[in-house]
Amino acid sequence: MNQGNGLSRKRIDDLITIYRDGLLEDTVPFWIRHSVDREQGGFIFCLDRDGTILDTDKGMWIQSRFTWLLSTLYAEVEARPEWLELARHGLDFVERYGFDRDGKMFFQVTREGKPLRKRRYLATEGFAVIAYAAYGRAAGDERAIDRAFEMTRYMRGYAGSPAALSPKVIPDTRMIKSIGSNMMRIYISQIMRQARPDPVCNEWIDEAIREVRQDFIHDDKGWILEHVGPEGEFLDHFDGRMVNPGHLIEVAWFILHEARVRDRDPDLIKLGCKMLDWAWEIGWDREYGGIFYFRDVNGLPCTEYYHDMKFWWPQNETIIATLLAYHLTGDPKYAKWHEQLHDWVYSLFPDPEYGEWFGYFHRDGRLLNTIKGNLWKGPFHIPRMQLYAWKLLEEMREQTG
Repeated sequence: MNQGNGLSRKRIDDLITIYRDGLLEDTVPFWIRHSVDREQGGFIFCLDRDGTILDTDKGMWIQSRFTWLLSTLYAEVEARPEWLELARHGLDFVERYGFDRDGKMFFQVTREGKPLRKRRYLATEGFAVIAYAAYGRAAGDERAIDRAFEMTRYMRGYAGSPAALSPKVIPDTRMIKSIGSNMMRIYISQIMRQARPDPVCNEWIDEAIREVRQDFIHDDKGWILEHVGPEGEFLDHFDGRMVNPGHLIEVAWFILHEARVRDRDPDLIKLGCKMLDWAWEIGWDREYGGIFYFRDVNGLPCTEYYHDMKFWWPQNETIIATLLAYHLTGDPKYAKWHEQLHDWVYSLFPDPEYGEWFGYFHRDGRLLNTIKGNLWKGPFHIPRMQLYAWKLLEEMREQTG
């Protein structure tokens, strides 16, 4: 891997090839080949290993996420007309069938677009924001960018009135807030800023990072929590003790990315690395490798049966985070962590026969099932990792000469 204390030039070159070719010759072609619905619009993502359709229902998360990806590829990699056309194809389906009369979005619809489910929280809306912003950036469509900002203000209206959303638990008994809302606020603001550098994006990012720092990081215990009380109180219950290391690492690299954008802001680097260090410590499986799905901060049992499984996306987020932390700090431990995880991941997840990645493994590395897509897994975490890591490594290569 390294020449004593970091990534060697050869390792960087090899990783660029793996991530770039994986994105452009494997991941994206798989989804374009198998998911585009020319009859009813949008994309069908519930696919088996070889691309066989398992279910024609459509999840709005992934409709918007694939639209974001295709638009971003068009803007940052190559202006391929097919990518922009398919991004418009996805956005058209979202616009036509994604919204209820109250302005909130459906989570799941039929193949034809008839509504099936709504979720109580605003993740679907957040992914639509990045779709509108990225498409607007790629196509030069100011109205799409306007729509992204309008939706974000709509979401912030709910954030200011928590009672407007159906609560997870009875709020008169116990109030809970999640780090996930701050994660979403940071990320969508970063994507919108790419499309239109409005100063309000930085304000929203600062606000979310401040809440993460104040309420979710408990230095007295050495914890970073996922669910806390309204003022950051520790909740000594299953929900309060349980963390998803992948989520914490995702927040960490969003913060590290913000440090990168802001001329290597040292305070943000320190915060992002602190989160990554703690999440790696609790999340890395020292026996079998990989990042666990759930952990209890006190080392107690988790309630979810899949707590020790290895899902695809926490691995993706950690590959980005470790590489970015190494780039910003030069600390060789992050290069070591990146190598450990990358080599473990690439020994299991990519499907050498049909392409793309498997999504779900037992703790010991046994494949759980062959599914390639569902309402959550699709062309987002894997290609985002491949794109971000590829471009970051190219920057690192230029800096090393």
